[in-house]
Amino acid sequence: MTESPGRTLWARNRSAPLREFLRTESGSAMVLVTGIAAAMIWANASDASYESFWHARLSIGAGPFGISQDLRTWLNSGLMALFFLVVGLETRREFDLGDLRERRRFTLPLVAGLAGMVIPVAIYLAINAGRPSAHGWGVAMSTDTALALGLLAIMGRDVPDRMRVFVLTVFVVDDLVALLVIAAFYSDRISFMPLGMALVAFALLLLAVRFRLQRRSVFAILGIVMWAALRTSGIDPVAAGLAIGLAAPAYTPVRGELEDATVLVRRFREQPTPELARSAQVGLVSVLSPNERLQAFYHPWTSYVIVPLFALANAGIVVNAGFLARAYTSPVTLGVLIGYVAGKPIAVIASSRAVTRLSHGRIRPPIGAAAVAGSGTIAGIGFTVALLIATRAFQGAELAEAKLGALSAAFVAAVATWAVLSVVRLLPADRRVRAMFGDTKLIQDLIPEVDPDRDHIRGPRKADITVIEFGDFECPYCGQAEPVVRDLLTDTTIRYVWRHLPLTDVHPNAQLAAEAAEAAGAQGAFWEMHDLLLQHQDELRIPDLVRHATTLGLDLNRFREDIRGHAHVTRVAQDLESADLSGVSGTPTFFINGQRHYGAYDVETLTAAIRTERDQLATTRPTSPALARVLPATEIRRR
Repeated sequence: MTESPGRTLWARNRSAPLREFLRTESGSAMVLVTGIAAAMIWANASDASYESFWHARLSIGAGPFGISQDLRTWLNSGLMALFFLVVGLETRREFDLGDLRERRRFTLPLVAGLAGMVIPVAIYLAINAGRPSAHGWGVAMSTDTALALGLLAIMGRDVPDRMRVFVLTVFVVDDLVALLVIAAFYSDRISFMPLGMALVAFALLLLAVRFRLQRRSVFAILGIVMWAALRTSGIDPVAAGLAIGLAAPAYTPVRGELEDATVLVRRFREQPTPELARSAQVGLVSVLSPNERLQAFYHPWTSYVIVPLFALANAGIVVNAGFLARAYTSPVTLGVLIGYVAGKPIAVIASSRAVTRLSHGRIRPPIGAAAVAGSGTIAGIGFTVALLIATRAFQGAELAEAKLGALSAAFVAAVATWAVLSVVRLLPADRRVRAMFGDTKLIQDLIPEVDPDRDHIRGPRKADITVIEFGDFECPYCGQAEPVVRDLLTDTTIRYVWRHLPLTDVHPNAQLAAEAAEAAGAQGAFWEMHDLLLQHQDELRIPDLVRHATTLGLDLNRFREDIRGHAHVTRVAQDLESADLSGVSGTPTFFINGQRHYGAYDVETLTAAIRTERDQLATTRPTSPALARVLPATEIRRR
């Protein structure tokens, strides 16, 4: 089952949900900044035009029922519900699939998130003590996670995704609490009858999820009912979006359901009728989680349209020397500015250290000390929720001062984060890696772990880096990945493991090919057969397999008996079970040191992921020759 180095001659010289989320936020950051700049230019060019436009009323009604609001309110209480929907979806996904699926790891994000709200609020209240403006304390508490993530991406490729994930998981907490604060402290008098209707609609939504009703229209209709009922009840209706997001479970597709969907598609291919087309469409949609489908639809809209429009509608303030002189001595502006710029870093750094010390190191940040500091400074960016609360807490001059405080805090926080990262870049390579990555081991995705006495291993039996591929010999994408793997293995410090995942619903010869590879392996030629099968993916029937065995000089009688008697079907089934336990349903799927690799599987991307793993290993063990090269930290997100 194993191979000594040099035995095989080579024949010839692919997304994380969260990584896609981060990539979209990165792309939307400049759109959001453009929206802020456009609002400032518009308001200063013609404040009357700016305000009159956003106060224009839009009415929607049918018969005796209808809603009439100005455009700004439609944005702030209507479309922003979709923003909180995406926040809820991402939170649920982290609990179901991300690092927070290990519940003890939620302790640090919970403590840091709450501290990151309490300390800035305390600073704001201290500065505004005894003043009517003290009731606007909610403006100073919530990080704009999307803008923070986007600006981190703009600051450089050497910012590890793990730092972005830490920011996301910590400040998802204050997004959730901020919404509760809006509902409890910045809503109108509550009417319990419509609130009860909203709760009934939410209960129906939970039932729809429980019985896997997959139509997006079900979520839309119940969401609109919840939104309208909450609006009538006096609670800010954006809470409807968060509730829906939290109710939508996230899970990876199950291999059996994918096979059933393939059967439906094949039936439609054989008889293309409208009925079979609907059946195939429902089958394909049903294998995806509601969380993934809702986020794929709504997240681009919120990132590229809704939040920039919100900025355009709310960020505009008239700036002149008199206003700036007055505002920067105003308790409102200073409370918001200092609360964010000083309170957030203090909260994140202090709470991280406290949790680590109180847990005796069992719970610690998944990043290094410098990355924790950078996460604290970037958390000082408060925009979306800050402005949302400011529009509810203030009017007139105080509203403008609160907006200026939030915008100033965002600018100062961005500069402070850039300064932290710039200092880190000046450190020696080994200290830089430790400062950014720390020494926390991530949750292992691969089940079971690699066993040298059972798994097929190419390269050294023991290595710092292990690349595992779940593959199918008839899968064309596995064929395309084969030269990539070969290029990786020019580094003799890497070991490569193949596990079978024959997708028999789409590749009828894949199971037989896997058994043939095992039959060859029984004669000490697994990797030679592996190479031939991937070179000749259209030649996998029994006569072809026998011809391959002849080429390799195998005992043909033994090989034929093994194939006809399915002697190695149990061995292949063990790899299939490993794929199911590890959440793998497609090929090729790669793991690096037990962590699932999401995204592309070209040489550059896989090499970057391996470099990141080496960097991480360098912080947790003495430097060895294999780890002597510490390369720039470009991390591929791994759950």
